[in-house]
Amino acid sequence: MQAEQSHKRQYSTAWILLLALLTALGPLSIDMYLPALPQMADEFGVSTQMMANSLPAYFLGLAIGQLFYGPISDRIGRKTPLYFGLALYAIASLACVFVTNEWALIAARIFQALGGCVGVVIARAAIRDRLDVAGSAQAFSSMMIVMGLAPILSPIFGAWILIFFPWQVIFVCLAIIGVICWLCVHFFFIESLPVERRLKLSFYQVTTLYAAILKDESFRVPMLAGCLTGAALFCYISSASAVFMGQYGLSQQQFSYAFALNAAGIMLMSSLNKHLNTRMGIFPRLRLGGSIQCFGALVVVSAGLMVNAPLWFLMIGLFLVVSGIGLTGPNAMALAMSQQGARAGTASAIMGSTQFAFGLLGGVILNFLIWKASLNMGLMMLMFTSVGLFTIFKVGKQQNSISV
Repeated sequence: MQAEQSHKRQYSTAWILLLALLTALGPLSIDMYLPALPQMADEFGVSTQMMANSLPAYFLGLAIGQLFYGPISDRIGRKTPLYFGLALYAIASLACVFVTNEWALIAARIFQALGGCVGVVIARAAIRDRLDVAGSAQAFSSMMIVMGLAPILSPIFGAWILIFFPWQVIFVCLAIIGVICWLCVHFFFIESLPVERRLKLSFYQVTTLYAAILKDESFRVPMLAGCLTGAALFCYISSASAVFMGQYGLSQQQFSYAFALNAAGIMLMSSLNKHLNTRMGIFPRLRLGGSIQCFGALVVVSAGLMVNAPLWFLMIGLFLVVSGIGLTGPNAMALAMSQQGARAGTASAIMGSTQFAFGLLGGVILNFLIWKASLNMGLMMLMFTSVGLFTIFKVGKQQNSISV
């Protein structure tokens, strides 16, 4: 009877849609303006790669911001930080409209990320507040299916906007989305952390709490597994414009469809993850996803080493790398958050911050690699996924020792 209960859905569709909307701010802000990067580079008189540095800048804001929102939400609840973060996101999105050079855009993007990252922190914490491990894995998969629409549709919307309007309109749309999210939180988000479960934390206690969580192997090892395999996605995002439009000569519209095809893989694998929930344990699903990603990275490197690799061959590798996150992401997250209890907000912040720190690292290293864009991307993907797969096997040993 208990096993049956664990497989029943423990949350409403409306609740998961709201959390998915908050989490989708990240991929919307990252992906919608990707088709505009060459156009923006021409306007500012810089290279597309230089313009693409606004992506690692966004990752920097995401990495820093989450470290603040996590412990703050554990202290004062989940709803108030959402008010502040979403307001900052909308204002910073409007600031991007009026920038006159690439450095001003980079600065505005950091503030945009500092506001927008509140959604992903609170969504993960709210799920842990209300659900057990099995329910959390299901909820994270459901959320990834819904929010998987964001990276599919956002570059397509961005490309359509560019047909009729200048690139600045993309950031106007993001500001409007930020306001809509703020209103949804105000009217529909119910506080998930009751007053009696909140942590009364000083600055010193926050740093001590961070240290305590990081020392916890039940959190640290699956967290690193999820962050390392997830970092391959950020390598793809940082290089996609240079590879598809620069190296293969795709138009803005063609680029958006190619990008969307790979993003659809995340939804496919997240759906598969849900269906496998009753037939396969969390760790075997995590290991399967890591293996798929690592193999895909090898295909991308092989395509990069070819003189004129066909686009379809490269796309197969990219599809495997990106879609595998639909298996690694939710299962690593559920394992990492399973023992965190009232400190779920802080744990969520550490996980999100570490993931985007790896994305920032990958984006910075890409600037120094001297080979063609597809090979540079493949090498970074292979580095992250291979280390991630090694860490996944450490998760397996950890789970075996717990069961024994």
